[in-house]
Amino acid sequence: MRRRRLRAAITAVAVATATLAALPATTPTPAAAASRPAAARDWSTAVVDSTMARYTPSTIGGWSYPVGLYLYGQYLTYLRTHDARYLTYIKDYVDRFVKSDGSISQSFNSLDSMQAGRLLVILHHETGQDRYRKAARKIRDRLNTYPRTSDGGFWHADNSSRAHQLWADGVYMVNPFLVEYGKEFGDSAYTDDEAAEQLYVYGSHLQVGNGLLKHAYDESKSASWADPQSGLAPEHWCRAVGWYSMAITDVLDAIPANHPRRAQLLSIFRRLAAGLEKYQDPATGRWFQVIDKGGREDNWTETSCSSMFTYALSRGAERGYIDPHYAAVARRGYEGVLAKLSVGADGRTELADISIGTNVGDYAYYVARTRDTNDFHGLGAFLIMNEQLRGD
Repeated sequence: MRRRRLRAAITAVAVATATLAALPATTPTPAAAASRPAAARDWSTAVVDSTMARYTPSTIGGWSYPVGLYLYGQYLTYLRTHDARYLTYIKDYVDRFVKSDGSISQSFNSLDSMQAGRLLVILHHETGQDRYRKAARKIRDRLNTYPRTSDGGFWHADNSSRAHQLWADGVYMVNPFLVEYGKEFGDSAYTDDEAAEQLYVYGSHLQVGNGLLKHAYDESKSASWADPQSGLAPEHWCRAVGWYSMAITDVLDAIPANHPRRAQLLSIFRRLAAGLEKYQDPATGRWFQVIDKGGREDNWTETSCSSMFTYALSRGAERGYIDPHYAAVARRGYEGVLAKLSVGADGRTELADISIGTNVGDYAYYVARTRDTNDFHGLGAFLIMNEQLRGD
């Protein structure tokens, strides 16, 4: 069945061009879209079609977590629409890196390099081709020797500049892959425990009294940004916290109801949700680049993290992980993100105010980051959010 689905996808691409569907001249302005986010317009397909029109599977970029995030969002759109082009595009991208024998020329010496591994699990599920299992297994096996802190947290990367460091970003780079790998390949006894443990260890270090997480923690306390007593980074950078919020949601979805770490993860999530509600911008519904310092004139609301928080709060409220009232907080976030979406003169979507890739730094560093349009961090987060909320 899975092979027939993929053959159908490939056939459909052969007979259907990748031209973007004509968009109506009366497309609402972003502000109008925000006021009625449940409108008939399918913003997920509009974003995917626009991105596919801009890039081929060969030009979209190398093996990376931003592209992996975006293509995961495209897959969610495929699952709903069954548009064959979307799945074939993902396969064509992945097949640039995975050979027919399952070999993949990645060393997986950083958590960032593992995120696109979700696509390997997806393609095995859709096609049944064993090469994707073999490639995914390389990530799973790498974790057997991957360096950890003394309490078991995966280092952000296996190199001297990231040694002993836990970055909130990292939990999303590996743990959703882990639980999905475990489900697909019968390895959940390990993967569920590992993913839950990683989220607990990271949360125990990074979460502070206001419920938010600091960007990073250095066990050695030797990094230039690390507090000499706590080892923590100085700020709550929004996308780092966004990565964690999505990861904890996805892992709670996957692990058993009686998992021994579940109660602790729920406690972390509930404190985080309260902090997010407190610091949501009342004027826009979005969240600031440095979350808790929205009162500063040079701070700005960032689209990717706002999408991530909106997704996590909506799904968390839906699944009962957090109080039901957070659905309204998510709705305000959704409207705020839609206000950053527009349609250009070429008929393609434009998603604005997305922070480019960012290291650990101080307040001035974060607020000075480039505010990009159509950056894959934002496009992927938008699709994940929109597939969660579009039917509300």
